[in-house]
Amino acid sequence: MARLKKNEFKTLLTIEKLGGKSSIEKIVNKSEMSYATIMRAALVLQEKRLVKILEKKQTIIKLNDEGKNHAKNGLPERRLVNALMKLGGKVSITKTVENARLDRRFVPIALGWLRRKNWGTIDTRTNTLQLKKTEKKGKDEELLELLSEERQLIAEDLTPELRSAVKTLRRRKLLETDEKTKRTIEITQTGSKKMKRGIRTITEVTQLTPELIITGKWRKTKLAKFDVTAPGPTVYPAKIHPVQQIIQRVKEIFTEMGFTEIRGPIVETAFWNFDALFQPQDHPAREMHDTFYLECPSKGRLPKKSIVKKVAKTHEDGWKTGSRGWQYSWSPEEAKKLLFRTHTTATTIRYLAEHKEPPIKVFSVDRVYRNEKMNYKNLAEFHQIEGIIMDRNITFRDLIGTLKKFYLKLGLKKVRFWPSYFPYTEPSAQSTVYIPQREKWFELCGMGMFRPEVLVPLGIKHPVLAWGGGLERLIMLKLGLDDIRSLYRNDLDWIRRAPTCQ
Repeated sequence: MARLKKNEFKTLLTIEKLGGKSSIEKIVNKSEMSYATIMRAALVLQEKRLVKILEKKQTIIKLNDEGKNHAKNGLPERRLVNALMKLGGKVSITKTVENARLDRRFVPIALGWLRRKNWGTIDTRTNTLQLKKTEKKGKDEELLELLSEERQLIAEDLTPELRSAVKTLRRRKLLETDEKTKRTIEITQTGSKKMKRGIRTITEVTQLTPELIITGKWRKTKLAKFDVTAPGPTVYPAKIHPVQQIIQRVKEIFTEMGFTEIRGPIVETAFWNFDALFQPQDHPAREMHDTFYLECPSKGRLPKKSIVKKVAKTHEDGWKTGSRGWQYSWSPEEAKKLLFRTHTTATTIRYLAEHKEPPIKVFSVDRVYRNEKMNYKNLAEFHQIEGIIMDRNITFRDLIGTLKKFYLKLGLKKVRFWPSYFPYTEPSAQSTVYIPQREKWFELCGMGMFRPEVLVPLGIKHPVLAWGGGLERLIMLKLGLDDIRSLYRNDLDWIRRAPTCQ
């Protein structure tokens, strides 16, 4: 006769009542025992060959916000082809898009999929669309409808055609997926035979109490044996958010390389954010659609008049910098405007204006703000990495070497650079790094040497190396993410699963 503990016997009996095979969730509901208790009992029963634990990986799929929008209104290419049919089958792209009421950001997607699905052709000479054929709902559209009704599905339970549609919608970034393991417990033949013969339950004590010791009953009491190798319930201890982990690592690297951290105000004047960096007052980036300006208060204070006068002259005619300037009348009222800083270079240029003697090696990792439409690759608020070096006789080669060393410490070994343009640096370059996991090159930091038009008005007589880039892009590459919004969704499951960043 087999001997089992109470929870082991109760688990085995429950599985038998459920037909000899059941998921752990059903056993929990039927027995009213906890998931952890049943798993511990099942592991012991499996060692005794009374049951076997079966595991099956499942991919849970559900629509993200953009997917829900397309499930409600139709895929962009479907809306486009419907509009094209209404308009007679051949019409200009502009008129078709207007009739379809497509958001501007979906137009390239709609045109691309219209051609890929062979629903229509695009005449680039006349900028017109022509309908080729009308198709019934595709499997991707069927899947969208299913998900809008069911909210979530198990990918492995779908037909092969719908599983193929899952891949398509994932590539189009319309789905969220989550990997789960479904566990089923099944009674073995040995378990069935022993249950027929009869099973005796034994009572074991898991804790010695003062009463057992004082009365001496512990001598006749059966003490439970503990398997210290058996898995216990999952515990999620406190953990630093992945974004903060990367920030801490970046700061450590800069410190190891001899840099000092600096901080600056989030609300900045246009003078330090744009004018001091030789960015003209009619530059598109300064407009409301790119920058958050404050309404109250709307104006701030300019620095001392000597600096303002030199910066103004540099903008107007180049002053003593050897430049022709921007050839316009500089406005102090425009420079007084208050805004949320659009880059941390505003902090570093402030620092340089007050620290003019070399050597200087400082960095900043802080929040910046831009009036961007939020999507999978853009946020209105994000972090920027910024660094500058000022010293005698330093060159562009020193800048390349510094960045290579910085990337190497982050675990990025392949780096390359190519010429670029920024209003306040010359020469300028863009750096890219190779990510082996994705087998691609990615842009990270813009870099260059501050122009005389930036340095001379502030009284800086030595060359300054500068570089900066978005931190979130780096984090996404390190964590293998495709959607920047995932970093700030407060998804506890993702935060728990996310690896510790090195």
